[in-house]
Amino acid sequence: MRWSQTYIPTLRQQQSDAELISHQLLLRAGYIRKLGAGIYLYLPLMQRVIEKFSKIVREEMNRAGALEITMSVLCPAEVWQKSGRYYTIGKEQMRLKDRHQHEMVLCGTHEETVTSLVAGELKSYKQLPLNLYQIQVKFRDEIRPRFGLMRGREFIMKDAYTFDADETSFAKTYQGMVDAYFAIFKRAGIDVVKVESDTGAMGGKAAHEFMLLVNTNAGEEIIISCESCDYAANIEKAEFEDTVNVKTDNDLKEMKKVDTPGAATIEEVTAFLKVDATRLVKTLLYIADGKPVAAMIRGDRDLNEVKLKNALKAVELEMANPEQVQQFTGCPIGFAGPVGLRNDIPILVDPLVGRLKNFIVGANENEKHILNVNLDRDFKATKVVNLSKAREGDGCPRCRGRLITRDGIEVGNTFMLGTKYSETLGAKYLDAEGKEHPCIMGSYGIGITRTPQAVLERYFDDKGIIWPKNIAPYLVELIPISMESSEQVETAEKIYRELQEAGIEVLYDDRPERAGVKFNDADLVGLPIRITIGDKSLKQGMVELKARAEKDFTLVAINQVVTAVKNLAQRLN
Repeated sequence: MRWSQTYIPTLRQQQSDAELISHQLLLRAGYIRKLGAGIYLYLPLMQRVIEKFSKIVREEMNRAGALEITMSVLCPAEVWQKSGRYYTIGKEQMRLKDRHQHEMVLCGTHEETVTSLVAGELKSYKQLPLNLYQIQVKFRDEIRPRFGLMRGREFIMKDAYTFDADETSFAKTYQGMVDAYFAIFKRAGIDVVKVESDTGAMGGKAAHEFMLLVNTNAGEEIIISCESCDYAANIEKAEFEDTVNVKTDNDLKEMKKVDTPGAATIEEVTAFLKVDATRLVKTLLYIADGKPVAAMIRGDRDLNEVKLKNALKAVELEMANPEQVQQFTGCPIGFAGPVGLRNDIPILVDPLVGRLKNFIVGANENEKHILNVNLDRDFKATKVVNLSKAREGDGCPRCRGRLITRDGIEVGNTFMLGTKYSETLGAKYLDAEGKEHPCIMGSYGIGITRTPQAVLERYFDDKGIIWPKNIAPYLVELIPISMESSEQVETAEKIYRELQEAGIEVLYDDRPERAGVKFNDADLVGLPIRITIGDKSLKQGMVELKARAEKDFTLVAINQVVTAVKNLAQRLN
């Protein structure tokens, strides 16, 4: 492709609405443009990246035995109502009515659609296992769309769905998809780790995420893993063993209300009372599906909101604002406690709190706390459930190892759905004895637009993008320094033609621009290999060959360029 015949609107200035490095680079290098909040247009270079990555995904899905189909983005709401998710998935689902006032949804995922398809077609165990996938546009009404393609409202995803007759068959199918995922990401030039994750609105018995580890501020999730074994989970799902040596009293003491002027935070209260944070218990107020709820955790720990949401089986969960806290407790934020709390507010207590004796809580009065509070004696828990967030230094739940934290970006996920959808939507089969059973299902997603941007959080420098070769829009950028030099142009045309004939994708910068402009754009766009043609090298019958990720170039004879490019490409990521 000649640069003059494509559309690459590069920008020199940083873009104020782009927080992430990858988002900045895609905008500045002319890959994407923003149309609205969370809505992006894919320009020619990005379209090629999407096609390259999609090709890899298709090849590995096909190799795993999956069959490609295309399902509609628009779906009758009644299908989602039948599965029950219409009422539990929350406001992220985009909904509308057609001209006949029929309720419709724009799918962010297609479990209901594919299960409805199979429910009308599957009859016998002989038709199983079945693996169907698509690469399709999705819609999710993100509350805060940001980070470019990483969290958009419209995006492209590969989603696959498997149907098996029994757990043994499903285990084989699931592992086959996991293996395919690792192959996909390896071919795309990235290493990923598989971690346990929360099933969320998808449901099912277990789930995993495939995470790209990053050292930039793009890490949207914290990964908890063990130094000694293979345990790994995202922070929403992570379990842990508490290793803090907490001092406990032998006897229960009498409650005592004390003044704590100017002390509302854990740090302020511990300093004022001269106690360790493990002696304090935080009472945090939330609104779950419109109703107040209190969650209690030890003062030195952080609350895991996903665990709280799951324990409540809530669709929506948000922390109570200052006005609501005042309404529920009669005091400002920082002084809420379980003793004397309104009877209609359920209290969920973390097990680490249950182990304490004579702990300190807010008194539901401004600038007052209560000493020597004890569970069961002084207040009752509605439910005791794990609510604490795992952190670095905790003990591993599977061995005696130590947990560490790393930042990651989710690029894929897999869900063990079980029979959640097949039972409600009627995807059943007859076994060899004629007995009816629901299919065991799995769901598997890969972000087709998300993953390439995530890759750029690993592959960039201060000049621009450095694409891995297999998903780069073109392998080679060809740059004659001056289009006014007939010798340079003639050589460029010859090399351009030979590369194309050899099946090597090349972007030929034939613009009448200064060399500095061309080189800056080349670094910004980030193609893996650059060929530069200048008068100095031409005098020796040579051109310059350079990998984008490397500083030095080599001189290559004009008639050896194709071979040299192939050899260089072989050693690149």
